[in-house]
Amino acid sequence: MKIISISSEYIKLDSFLKLADCVSTGGMAKAILQEGAVKVNREPEERRGRKLYPGDIVEVEGCGSFQVAGEQAP
Repeated sequence: MKIISISSEYIKLDSFLKLADCVSTGGMAKAILQEGAVKVNREPEERRGRKLYPGDIVEVEGCGSFQVAGEQAP
């Protein structure tokens, strides 16, 4: 499982998919979400605007599993 750090309180799922290098465009994010290829915390997710918070787990078919992490303290 890869750890993806965010610098804000939350990140939207479509932006997270781009940050995790699973897709390169918003259109690709929409397509894989509609195909049912994404799970958030083990539940299928189709909403591009789903807010992800530190601790959430995202699984993407063909790309891997990721955990959302807050920004590391200096």
